[in-house]
Amino acid sequence: MSSADSSAVRPRRLFLGSCVSLIATSVTFAVVGAVMLTLKSEFTLTNYEVGLIGGAAIWGFAVSQVLFAPFCDTLGMRFLLRLAFACHLVGALVLISAGGFMQAFIGALTLALGNGLVEAACNPLVAALYPDRKTVRLNQFHVWFPGGIVIGSVLAFGLDSVGLTAWQLKIGLILIPTLIYGHLMWREEFPPTEGVRAGVSMWEMFKATFLTPLMLLMLFCMAITASTELGPNRWVPAVLEAGGIPGILVLAWINGLMAILRYKAGVVVEQLSPTGVLSGSAAVSVLGLLWLSYAETTLVAFASATVFAVGVCYFWPTMLGFVSERVPRSGALGLGLMGATGMAVVGLWTTPWMGRIADEVGHERIPAVETTALLTDAAAAFAGADPDTAPDVPAAAEAVGEAIAGVGPDGALPESVTANALRAIIDSGGDEALVERANAILGPADNYGGRVSFRRLVPFTAVLILIFGLIRMRDRRAGGYRAVRIGAEPGGG
Repeated sequence: MSSADSSAVRPRRLFLGSCVSLIATSVTFAVVGAVMLTLKSEFTLTNYEVGLIGGAAIWGFAVSQVLFAPFCDTLGMRFLLRLAFACHLVGALVLISAGGFMQAFIGALTLALGNGLVEAACNPLVAALYPDRKTVRLNQFHVWFPGGIVIGSVLAFGLDSVGLTAWQLKIGLILIPTLIYGHLMWREEFPPTEGVRAGVSMWEMFKATFLTPLMLLMLFCMAITASTELGPNRWVPAVLEAGGIPGILVLAWINGLMAILRYKAGVVVEQLSPTGVLSGSAAVSVLGLLWLSYAETTLVAFASATVFAVGVCYFWPTMLGFVSERVPRSGALGLGLMGATGMAVVGLWTTPWMGRIADEVGHERIPAVETTALLTDAAAAFAGADPDTAPDVPAAAEAVGEAIAGVGPDGALPESVTANALRAIIDSGGDEALVERANAILGPADNYGGRVSFRRLVPFTAVLILIFGLIRMRDRRAGGYRAVRIGAEPGGG
């Protein structure tokens, strides 16, 4: 009920509920990332197919943002959060019961729809609750995206440590914050959005969003900042674990640092201004991402992840705060479209693209002679196996046969099919020696291909240094950074 009497609104409870709902979205991000390596073996998928599942868990966010953010003022923030609760609940249950690629894809997509609804409601909610400190409060609200990733990552690692390795249990972690924020916010009264309070019409909101040059530039930048932060974060566990590094702990470390730094964002923003924060973040992100792409040991992984975390931690909330302060008439639509743009690009392009690079580059690292010998040995071993005692063997035998049939006259291995055959051998439950040989071949290849995919993002991130640097110079020439009041000239660039 967005038009509630202000005396009935409880800001602290609403802010707490918003933070817990964001924890639900980030736990989703963490645990889907944590099970991606398992899903490759469980359903015998390529990196690209797993990238589609991981991508659906992101781009669905954009769909719900585009569909509902423009109508946040009319439908009400409480309605959007109730719908988010339903999506988180149903999506988690669908994914837990998944028996193959398509059901896992649908479950991940439904969860992402819930994630987008949370941001479509909570970003304008925080802006409405704290109109004089929007950038700082949005940073403090977004503490709980990396904070929730830490919670989800550590809990997922803990389940593995005590022998509870079923990936379905990790997905079940999403239900805990979902039930909590549903309880906190289901019957609460909500304040009007800033747009409703100021009497901004739907046309004015659309005009400010789509006809303001600064807004269009920030949408372009959001695609890159989101890709820089979320693309590598999505792949870090799977890529590093393939190289024998505890990737889920590296992910927890990255996001723990991000949470701490976002909580202290007020000091940083006041000292550097939002444009100074963005330009500095771009420069540090380039260094961190490039270094992370060369991480072959646990020590280097954690050191490079530290620099990467410092670089990306302020991107998302500061981008939202900047738009809310400099193009305020864009309102809930502008905030929603920023989030939608970032998540759509990451989900539909960045995550699958990184998976495709990992497949292509990793394939080049698979030794042909050694792998052909392994496939031949596996085919012979599977031919004599009893399907009743080894139910996964027939599917593995089929994958191995397909790979052998695809070997070229010059001994060249078929792309994608070979990696799938190796994954099938690993997941077959058959001869341990065969599994060990397959892991020894596939692990380094997947690790190297994944790290190269990190490196391919660097040129895109480098463009941000120039863009944000120029905006900052323009602000300094104009006397410094200034937020635009919603009653000022629309467009406020």
